[in-house]
Amino acid sequence: MPRRVDPVKHAAKRQHILDSAAVLIAEQGYDRTTTSQLCSQAGISLGTLYHYFPGKKQIFLAVLTQDQQDTATLLDGLLDAEQSDAVEALMTFVQHLAEPATAHPFVPKLVLEAMLQAHRDPEIRSTLEGAETSERDGIRRLLARATAAGQVDQELNSDDAVAWISALINALYLEAAMNPTFDAATQLPLLMRTVRGLLRSPGKQHPRA
Repeated sequence: MPRRVDPVKHAAKRQHILDSAAVLIAEQGYDRTTTSQLCSQAGISLGTLYHYFPGKKQIFLAVLTQDQQDTATLLDGLLDAEQSDAVEALMTFVQHLAEPATAHPFVPKLVLEAMLQAHRDPEIRSTLEGAETSERDGIRRLLARATAAGQVDQELNSDDAVAWISALINALYLEAAMNPTFDAATQLPLLMRTVRGLLRSPGKQHPRA
């Protein structure tokens, strides 16, 4: 009789491998990280690693996409929220996208490494582009609700606003990755304030600014 797999333990082990790989790749780069090092970092054998993932690239891709389901679930909930809270729903989503940059110094470094690898590997590039497209679509849909509710500047160009909000989020990650004196946690409130200012009609004070 085949051995039964405990789904909770299986998921926990898989997540442990991803967490270990994220730290290692962020510290020394994707190219310099070997499967042997990944095994050592996670405290597992090579056979165990291959039981969960076909290879290093698949681990890296899984690391980059592991938050997508949480993001999709949050977006669905925000889109179902009361229309009167449309701006706050958008701001919640923006904070969700930006906040990982404040969690640990390795996170922005990992994002930067992914961007570098995207120039060399079409599969990694496609994965990043897909994630960015989904995130921008979420921002666009929430912005459309806020616009329809009359809660943002009615003359604001939607495509421009989405591009700027996305650029601000990306800038938080890149600055945190490249500037050791940059404190993303301290700067996140300023990012949020900047987004609110972008959405506000000229001369109109937002109640939560």
